[in-house]
Amino acid sequence: MKIYGLTGGIGAGKSEASRRFVDVGIPVIDADLIGHGALIPQGAAAKAVVDHFGEGILVDGAIDRAKLGEIVFNDREKLAQLNGLVHPAVQFEIASKCAEYSETGNEVVIIEAALHGDDGTLRENMDGLILVTCPAETRIQRVMENRGLSEVEARSRVDSQTPPENKVSLVKWILDNSGSIEELNQQVDAVAKEL
Repeated sequence: MKIYGLTGGIGAGKSEASRRFVDVGIPVIDADLIGHGALIPQGAAAKAVVDHFGEGILVDGAIDRAKLGEIVFNDREKLAQLNGLVHPAVQFEIASKCAEYSETGNEVVIIEAALHGDDGTLRENMDGLILVTCPAETRIQRVMENRGLSEVEARSRVDSQTPPENKVSLVKWILDNSGSIEELNQQVDAVAKEL
């Protein structure tokens, strides 16, 4: 089975591209969704995150992702600490899902994650990377509209991530999402045919 990564900064359109890949029959594993699951009460990383960042991130006994975000999205070191606590649980779950897809006869699977290529390398078992891009100002506007964040909060989220251009050397395909959804879908369809 071939494994490809799908990445791009917040607001670039990874989720739209993922939906289209699923529509054309290629399974997508959402690493962010798995990461959120790792933080729910009894989640694989919840206790370690609370132990590290303190009970101030809890609301009614559960990790409040907005409170946690206020801490980590303005401090690269703290964001790296959070990733170090959550990623082992996420990687384990992704490996399990890949095994399930392989057992059911899927020849290709895509793993959607904003962090693919952040360290300048392609993950060991990955066959290629797909990057979704669009201008930073468009991303900021989308984050404000779709997540209800202020401009300062949206800029902070965008600025906390590795710039997409830093990943280009690792990428097999670039999807330009500065146009319409239809234009993005056409690009996804072309990549899906190659896959």
